Amino acid sequence: METAHAAVTTRLSDYQPPAYLVDSVNLDVDIRDGVTTVTSELALRRNPEAAVSDTMSFNGEGLVIRSLALDGKVLEEGEYRYENGELLLSGLPEQATLISVVDIEPEKNTALEGLYMSNGMYCTQCEAQGFRHITFFPDRPDVLSRFCTTVRADKKRYPLLLSNGNPVEQGEEGERHWVTWEDPFPKPCYLFALVAGNLACLEDSFVTASGREVALRLYAEHRDLDKLDHAMASLKHAMRWDEQTYGREYDLDIYMIVAVSHFNMGAMENKGLNIFNTSCVLAHPATTTDAGFQRVESVVAHEYFHNWSGNRVTCRDWFQLSLKEGFTVFRDQMFSADMNSAAVQRVNDVDFLVNHQFPEDQGPMAHPVRPAEYQKIDNFYTLTIYEKGAEIVRMQYHLLGAESFRKATDLYFDRFDGQAVTCDDFVDCMEEVSGMDMGQFRRWYSQAGTPILSVTSEQSGDTYSLTFRQQTPPTPGQSDKQPLVIPVRLALLDKAGEPVALDDTGLRETVLILREQEQTFQFPVGQTVTPSLLRGFSAPVVLEFDYRADQLATLLAHDTDGYCRWSAAQRLYFAALDRLVTGHGKAEDEALKLAPVLEQVIERAGEDAAQAALLLTLPTEVALGDRHTPLDPSAIHAAHQQLKRALGRALQAQWLSLSENLLATELQMDGVAMGRRQLRNLALDYLAAGEHKEAARIAVELFELPLCMTEELGALRVLVHHRLPGAELALKQFAEKWKEEALVMDQWFSVQASVPGETTVESVAALLEHPAFDWKVPNRVRSVLGALAGNPSAFNTDEGYALFTRALATVDALNPQIAARIGNAAARLHKLESGRQRAFRTLLQGVNDKASPNLSEVLSRILGSR
Repeated sequence: METAHAAVTTRLSDYQPPAYLVDSVNLDVDIRDGVTTVTSELALRRNPEAAVSDTMSFNGEGLVIRSLALDGKVLEEGEYRYENGELLLSGLPEQATLISVVDIEPEKNTALEGLYMSNGMYCTQCEAQGFRHITFFPDRPDVLSRFCTTVRADKKRYPLLLSNGNPVEQGEEGERHWVTWEDPFPKPCYLFALVAGNLACLEDSFVTASGREVALRLYAEHRDLDKLDHAMASLKHAMRWDEQTYGREYDLDIYMIVAVSHFNMGAMENKGLNIFNTSCVLAHPATTTDAGFQRVESVVAHEYFHNWSGNRVTCRDWFQLSLKEGFTVFRDQMFSADMNSAAVQRVNDVDFLVNHQFPEDQGPMAHPVRPAEYQKIDNFYTLTIYEKGAEIVRMQYHLLGAESFRKATDLYFDRFDGQAVTCDDFVDCMEEVSGMDMGQFRRWYSQAGTPILSVTSEQSGDTYSLTFRQQTPPTPGQSDKQPLVIPVRLALLDKAGEPVALDDTGLRETVLILREQEQTFQFPVGQTVTPSLLRGFSAPVVLEFDYRADQLATLLAHDTDGYCRWSAAQRLYFAALDRLVTGHGKAEDEALKLAPVLEQVIERAGEDAAQAALLLTLPTEVALGDRHTPLDPSAIHAAHQQLKRALGRALQAQWLSLSENLLATELQMDGVAMGRRQLRNLALDYLAAGEHKEAARIAVELFELPLCMTEELGALRVLVHHRLPGAELALKQFAEKWKEEALVMDQWFSVQASVPGETTVESVAALLEHPAFDWKVPNRVRSVLGALAGNPSAFNTDEGYALFTRALATVDALNPQIAARIGNAAARLHKLESGRQRAFRTLLQGVNDKASPNLSEVLSRILGSR
């Protein structure tokens, strides 16, 4: 057996290519109750790119060695060393064959890394470093191998045996059977997948642009077969889109997706056999919200797009993770924009980035898109890697233009097909095709933090000037920041909200490229204008411009850019809320000032109901709190509740009209219908916040006779969050109706854990004791602890901190990856006012003293912040 080992810091600067490559892997996975035996045959070849060495290390954690053989010779214990999660072999020739036979216990694997069980089926998760829990292998992305996998199991209990590639052979052995899968494409071991179970299958096919027919198979538990149609349609749309937009065809004869209940992530792009969290593949109007439908479409596309941006071309090392994830997020965002409302999609993407990634980038967990070091790579599957990484790709798309960007990606895919490469290789292709010098732009990959772009304006005669100053605040480990390349798309609007000409050619929109710390641009404009800045959110920066209220009203009412309209609404809301937090305003007065421009938004709601819902939604308490240091969550909560109540009353006629008039008589699942439901739920929420007497009646009626889960859950949330008559009965009815639907019950838990107010802590404690709560199911854990962490008025109490830290320790003992991700909720520790900070810090330190390496890396960074 191996010895225990602690976390070790891995640094990008220490990268060395592996001493040996693995040309091929033959795996035999023999699944039996209590123990699974894995036989692995590795064809080793000395790496010509590495320093000459006859020593090679193989990762392997929790493996019980049955035998090891090198070139047919059985190795005795003194001929190898196995400790600290590594098998070390010396005296290797130029080429060699290593055969290992090991035992593992997937039934006891609560960390859900490697091979484990989920609802009676065996499945795998190998990214980032899960393959080492299955067998010995150089578990790193720059070792690409051809895999041939044989899976053996009881044929009655596990009739379905899947792995990567194409099935090439199968047979029976009494009550057992086996299937051999061959993947013709070299891949890193993190893309390995295996499934053994009794599952239902939805089958279809797709004909590629070149005329090949690809079999499509989506698997789920038998009871969920009717929830796979949307995922199948989304997959076919994604396949066609990738052919048309990037010229990329699928390359195998079969594409499979398996829905798994126990999964740490959203989904995984394993070559030809994607393994998905059920929440990202199952969808039915009766059990899935509209947002859930959109998420399934996005995630299915994301994992499919990885076939090229991640599988055919993968990352050399885990520091380059955004090479595949940032690029693929950008691709799935563009796909979703083409499938739905582009304006709404962009605002949703920016809203998520600004309110989730920006705080990460501005706090103790800040790190570059290409980190310099890590202890546990699992902790770097962050919003910075994914969402900010996507924005960096988007900037390159706009700098080059659509046509040149496509040429650059063609070059990238063709040049590096079958290779493991770096972020620099990607940018090199952009540079080569465009002829641009991208040297300064590369700082986006290595420099952490969110740039602050301060803008001032001046009108002098017939000239209008804008001066831009960029500054990136210090982040952990990076005190000195260099100027970045920042593209700023802008227009100037006249009093009527129309864009004016910016030059003699009549140009009415332009992109300014900032490279210096301070730059001034002049325009021949002699009238009063409102600058529409950062249109389309052309760069991931914090924009500071001293807009007047009338200018924001102009942008919100007239701007054609969806992001700028949304940003103007947010600025108006934040200004009002800030005055309430600091005691310089009254909620009723603030609501009356906002009402006229919000009435204009409501009047235009018929143009795009989903966009109207976004514009009418207040910033969250978390987002408001991020603007105030030291953070007093009680004051934030009070201000937020006051303004919401005042707006509910000031516009009650409009909210009532929307609540009643947007009611549909038949179910439709298109974007227009989804937008109407979103706006109706928002209107009902405002109506209840304003304590309108009709709110409870409408919510109960909607709850009792819903057309779909969006209506049913929206009504339940209004009843519970506003503590309306009928709330307790609705909760009981909902649980009884949906007790067999795990994903729906996750929503039931989440609705209760997210109720604003201190008393929710007691409710959360009860939920953790509920018979349906399971500490081993990540989705269920997130539905309660994730909701509590996003509920600042409950979370930021002595009781909330105590409950959270106790629960965090419990999760850590079972699943360190999930514990580390939940632990990130404490990242605002340094912003809290002193009393709360001391109390929370003490509790976190107690957890950290006994934490896993995953959780300890997160908590140590948080506790080290001041």
